[in-house]
Amino acid sequence: MASAAVRKSMMATAMRLRPMPVAPSASRFILPRQAFRPSLERTAIQATFRRAYAAEAAPVSKPPKKKFRFFRFLWRATYISALAGTAYLGYSIYETRWPQEQVQPDAKKKTLVILGTGWGSVALLKKLDTENYNVIVISPRNFFLFTPLLPSCPTGTVEHRSIMEPLRHIIRHKKGTVQFYEAEATKIDHARRVVTITDNSDIQGDVNKTEVPFDYLVVGVGAENATFGIPGVKEHACFLKEITDAQKIRKKVMDCIETAMFKDQTEEEKNRLLHMVVVGGGPTGVEFAAELQDFFEDDLRKWVPDISDAFHVTLVEALPNVLPMFSKTLIEYTEKTLNEEKISLRTKTMVKKVTDKYIEAEVTKPDGSKELQVLPYGCLIWATGNAVRPVTRDFMSQLPAQANSRRGLAVNEYLVVEGTDGIWALGDCSATKYAPTAQVASQQGAFLARLFNNMAKITPLEADLEHLQTIRETADESDRESVDREIAKKTKAVRKIKTLSPFEYTHQGSLAYIGMERAVADISWWNGNFASGGGGLTYLFWRSAYLSMCFSTRNRILVIMDWVKVKVFGRDVSRE
Repeated sequence: MASAAVRKSMMATAMRLRPMPVAPSASRFILPRQAFRPSLERTAIQATFRRAYAAEAAPVSKPPKKKFRFFRFLWRATYISALAGTAYLGYSIYETRWPQEQVQPDAKKKTLVILGTGWGSVALLKKLDTENYNVIVISPRNFFLFTPLLPSCPTGTVEHRSIMEPLRHIIRHKKGTVQFYEAEATKIDHARRVVTITDNSDIQGDVNKTEVPFDYLVVGVGAENATFGIPGVKEHACFLKEITDAQKIRKKVMDCIETAMFKDQTEEEKNRLLHMVVVGGGPTGVEFAAELQDFFEDDLRKWVPDISDAFHVTLVEALPNVLPMFSKTLIEYTEKTLNEEKISLRTKTMVKKVTDKYIEAEVTKPDGSKELQVLPYGCLIWATGNAVRPVTRDFMSQLPAQANSRRGLAVNEYLVVEGTDGIWALGDCSATKYAPTAQVASQQGAFLARLFNNMAKITPLEADLEHLQTIRETADESDRESVDREIAKKTKAVRKIKTLSPFEYTHQGSLAYIGMERAVADISWWNGNFASGGGGLTYLFWRSAYLSMCFSTRNRILVIMDWVKVKVFGRDVSRE
């Protein structure tokens, strides 16, 4: 009621303020312009009227409650992260596809020759400032192989091209030009400082053997498969060290399956052909046995049901346990899991002889007695031990300091080959106090890269010091003080660069896949170890760790696509 009265009062006031009509006259009358303008009082009353009317007509709205603030924030963070990840991925692909121009070789610089394209050599090449040297890489293979995922290749879980990084991609992205020769180093002449290389490819030119001189040499030729002098291993076993080995195993496994299905095949021969034996209880042997059993359970049993009762995988190990580098808890968990997967585990079993159809093995029983057993097999995979390559053995024979070395080239704490000057060795071809693993070789390569980068910084500083010493001898007393300060500054810089600590390996941990989407992880955490076995989280950690260790973005994308393809469509069961 009060508001209605207010409105009436305002309307009456407005009516009084209206101009009164003027009586018509004979003469023309023109109102002044100010008459058409509203007065200040009238404007104020109209504004008050509008506010009062709006206040009465419009209901008072309460501020909306802020619901799901956390989820809105989470969605925005996810959206921004996805955009940032996509942008980073696009930039990485662009950077990989379009390398920049390189610095050309300079005859005044030292020549650094790197033998091999394994973990150590590629880690060195990746972090080396190649513009400081004339770098030459020599290897019989023109790619880097991500060996931790090699056991997944024969079964088709991962395609072999997905874990290969072309060396041409690596060296083309360096600032300085790197020369590559696809050849095998057959001899190292320390006295003449040359390396003899041979082209062993199927297609050869007029020149297939030559010499490459060097100022500095890094030997990273790796090791070959150890047969321990057991007769028949080299002739009948399949190794698992290179891509060609994985392809050979794939063909042989599928041949055994198809031959076992041949018409009128005897039951005894069928059981032999479908018996797959893996020798070696290290990570490679365990992972391949697990991958092979997964291949059978997930795919072969479905598409070739006739082999369901005969297909069998056996893991042979000479030591009392598999995975000796892992903790006791993880070893027991691994052996329990392998037994659940129906993989026959034969520990304390030493192979003595290999034929084309069976192996003879000496088994140590619980009471300590030994028994010779015969194991028929269709495919034998040899995944144990390393042996020195011929070029390494020949080089060792030239050096008296290497007379007592058996496992490879003996090196000092800076990885310099004993008895040489300007020659380093890393990886499986070197004999150190550490196990010959990819992790050790990679850290050795990074160490040598820091060493060579520091050496390149020292050379110009030493030249400047010599020049300053010459200036000081002829300088006046007034200028000699400033020259001495500059000499002290340069000397301090040289001393700082030269104080590079010796190589020290830092163990990051050990991982292994044991089948049935389970894995074991023995990880170094601060000053202790963190052990984890089984379960989906450990399996995802194993996959994510290997994925992060892949060399390039291209490798990571290809490996992810392979895993997704296998999950959706299964593994291919055709023979390559």
